[in-house]
Order: sequence, then structure tokens, then C-alpha cells
Amino acid sequence: MADDIMLSLEGLAKNFGGLAVIDGVSFRVPRGGRTALIGPNGAGKTTLFNLMSGVYPLDRGSITLDGARIDGLPVRRRIACGLSRSFQNIRLMAHLSVIENVMLGQHSQIAGLRQMFAPAQGRRGAPARVMAEERLRAAGVDCDPDAPVSGLPYGTRKRIEVVRALMSKPKLLMLDEPAAGLNPRETAELSAFLKGAAAEGLTLLVVEHDMAFVRGLCEHTIVLNFGRGIYDGPTAGVQDDAAVREAYLGTRGPPAREAGHAA
Repeated sequence: MADDIMLSLEGLAKNFGGLAVIDGVSFRVPRGGRTALIGPNGAGKTTLFNLMSGVYPLDRGSITLDGARIDGLPVRRRIACGLSRSFQNIRLMAHLSVIENVMLGQHSQIAGLRQMFAPAQGRRGAPARVMAEERLRAAGVDCDPDAPVSGLPYGTRKRIEVVRALMSKPKLLMLDEPAAGLNPRETAELSAFLKGAAAEGLTLLVVEHDMAFVRGLCEHTIVLNFGRGIYDGPTAGVQDDAAVREAYLGTRGPPAREAGHAA
């Protein structure tokens, strides 16, 4: 039923010059679900995220979020509709503190011009700051919230970016390689945090190469290859699928897990 679907893509296509980077991709993400989007390098995963979030315009197709078409909306309007994302390359403001970066994610909730700079002020005890600090603790980010973000380890900055994406109170959170650069403990903490967020109703769509992370977090997996969908089903079965094995290994032989290959 439509009420059970948070995100629906129908026939998405994007060409750069004469190259079809996304070619007729369609899939649905269930409400409250934890879905992975994987594929070999160059399969079109980040391009697809950029189409969904409004970084690139569609050549054709439609994007529906929570029952409403968003493909014609600018980026800010899509955020207001409930879509938020992180990026493969960290996009924190290096000159700002941890708490200031996180609170910037609250700007989509601002009702008017007078409130525009309120999240960035970060006064101790202010409701916006308290909420940001609680999110940081829940995500396992253990650092001084007033410390400059530029001096923090890569893995910590990755998790801060995830927390910032959550501050807009999204319905759908799209994460582009959130576990990249994290150590095993940080990866486990992030997975537990995201499971908890999904249990509260958040829908997740995750691009990730770490298949151990994918298997531990995501119930459903979609696989792209050369801009087309080749698998859409349970995560438990993805590495046994012949088309997926061929995309990753160039063969329809043994399952990818036997070769120790990470998607």
C-alpha cells in the first residue's frame, strides 16, 4: 500500500553528455525501513543520491517522498519535505565548532528571518543546543562540543556529519558511506545508533561499501550496475544472486562472500 512507502523512484534517468549514468532506475523504500544501495565503483550510487536530493536535475522520471512529488523542488524545499543526507566527502564547516556544525542542520526548521541565526548562536542551555548535544551523545560522539571540528579525527567528523543531517528532523535520511574511516568500535556504535533512530520511525537509505556494516544494519538491499538496478531484495540474499556476482566478480561462479569481496 502507498501508506507503507516512504520513497518511490520511477524511471529515473540522467545523462552527462552522451553517457547514460542513470538509466531507468525504479525502486521503493518502505516507511521506517533500513535499505542499502550498493554497487561497484562507478555504478551510479552517488549520482542517484544527487538526483534525489536535488543536486542534479532529472532528465526523466519521478521522485515521490511520503506521497508527494519532490523532483521539481529546489534542495531547500526537499529538506523541508523531510529529506536529509550526508555526503561521501565530509562537508562540515572547518572554521566552526562541533556544536555549531550540528546546529546548522536545524535551519530547515526555522520559521522566519528573525530566527535565522538562532541555531548558530549555540548558547549553553538553549533548547536547540541541548537537542544537538543529546544527538551527539546518542551517536557516541565523545568530544568537546565547543572544539573546532577541523582538529578532530576523520571518523569523528564523519559521525558529526550524520548527526547534523538528523537535526532537520527528516523522514528519510540518506547516508553516503557513513562507515568510511570508522574503526570497528565506531562502526558498531553508529550501526546501533541508526537502528535506534529507525525504531523511532526514521527511514534509512544507505550507500556503503562495508558489507559487514550493511548486513548488520539493513534489511533490504538494492544493487546498481552501470546505472541500472540489478537486484532488489533481502540483504541476506544479495551475495548469492548471480547478477550481483557477475557485476562484482565478472563471473556467475561462487557467491561473492566466498571470495571475500566487499560491495
